[in-house]
Amino acid sequence: MAYQFIHMECFSRKGGGKGRSVSYVLAEARRDPAASIHVPTPAPPVVVYGISPDQVERLHDDRADAAMTMPKGGKFRRIQRTQHTLMTVVASHPLTMDEVRAEPTKRRAAEQWEGRTVAWLRDTYGDQLVSVIRHEDESHFHLHAYILPDDPAMRANGLHPGQVAKADIMAAGPAAGEDSRAVNKRGDAAYKTAMRDWQDSYHRTVGIPCGLTRLGPARRRLSRAEWQAEQVQATALRDALDRATAVKAKAEMYITATKGEAARIASKAAATQAEAARKVQAASEAASAALLAQNRAVAEQRKAASMMARVRAEGIRVREAAARLRTLPGIVRGLWDGLRRSAVQDRIRRDVAAEMDVIRRSAADAAERASAADAARRQADELARNLRATVTDVARDLAAARQELAALRPDDEGLDAAPAAPRRR
Repeated sequence: MAYQFIHMECFSRKGGGKGRSVSYVLAEARRDPAASIHVPTPAPPVVVYGISPDQVERLHDDRADAAMTMPKGGKFRRIQRTQHTLMTVVASHPLTMDEVRAEPTKRRAAEQWEGRTVAWLRDTYGDQLVSVIRHEDESHFHLHAYILPDDPAMRANGLHPGQVAKADIMAAGPAAGEDSRAVNKRGDAAYKTAMRDWQDSYHRTVGIPCGLTRLGPARRRLSRAEWQAEQVQATALRDALDRATAVKAKAEMYITATKGEAARIASKAAATQAEAARKVQAASEAASAALLAQNRAVAEQRKAASMMARVRAEGIRVREAAARLRTLPGIVRGLWDGLRRSAVQDRIRRDVAAEMDVIRRSAADAAERASAADAARRQADELARNLRATVTDVARDLAAARQELAALRPDDEGLDAAPAAPRRR
């Protein structure tokens, strides 16, 4: 057998003609001895979803005791014990329990069917599905689901698609030219259509992915060859769906990995961009600092050049004074000034020494700043070299001035031979 089997049934607290009440159905579910005489070796059920049969019975009884209905009189009253208050669904897999226990492959197939069946029940009934159990002490792998209606009157028939469809037809009444038999026949047709839709929904969600056919061979009067061909087709469809599911999972995994890689690349690019912006900012600041240092070096160079011009002018003045000393009046004045240690010579020495100190300090400061500017801009190096060359020229000029002054200084012997001043009478 490789076709689906699913069945639903409603129960009341009082029980129907066969005596199957809510309490009896739940006693059978938990394998009470009095309700399990059809099972050779009863075993406790396995709770697959929700609560145990004992808890289902307590929850059902509490809700049924509190349920109220309002008849046409407009006064609330408790529901009758004959009202259906529990919906059950039985779903069975073609595999036997011996096959499931013996072969891991078939065990996995049965577990996959079980998971899909529970998911379909949850999607169909929502929170009204309170329990799903599995019995492993019977011939085939199967499930029992228990559903409690959530309406105030606790009408389980409202969960039965066939009964709801027929009730709608009967409530609308006969159409023009119909009698009660025709209306009932139309209601039966609506019942069957609704139940087929219910079975089709289960087949689309569970049967097809699990390789089960919608109907068995006997109902459609298929030959053995036709039935085997349909089984092969159902298995091929299941395999195709499995491959499609695997491809989809692989694609989703690839998409997830690609998104993660893209996010990583974007993050790395953002970090690189931020680092580049930081370096650009640092380079801009360094360039500004170098430009400022260059401007300072140029200013110092100009200042040094101005001082050199002053020194050269002073040298010219000294040389002019020396030329004047070469004349006879100048010699006499020079001899007299030599006796007084020449105030002009002392002033020149002091001025030159002061200017040299200023020049040395300025040159050292300019060289230091030019060296700092050279780290940021290479142009500052040329300016520093020019400054050092200028200082060298100044030193050379000062040395020449000293030599000229030394040549003009009178000898000590000449000073001793100077004539004495005439004595007054």
